[in-house]
Amino acid sequence: MKKIIHHLRRQPEGVRRHILHVSTIIFGVVLLSLWIYSLGTSLTNPEAKKEISDDLKPFSALKDNLIGGYKSISGSQ
Repeated sequence: MKKIIHHLRRQPEGVRRHILHVSTIIFGVVLLSLWIYSLGTSLTNPEAKKEISDDLKPFSALKDNLIGGYKSISGSQ
């Protein structure tokens, strides 16, 4: 590992910057892939579906209030 680090330090700044960008993109793709994989497995779980449904109930109440308010305003004109 020390040899690799010393070899990288001897490279010009442009090469080091290029290596940094490529390694950052590769690391980001790996993290994104792991996140998508874990998201897919967690959404197929029946318990997770129930939790998501429970979490969305306040938003559906808010939506109903907004729609009811809009209808009452537009109906009174």
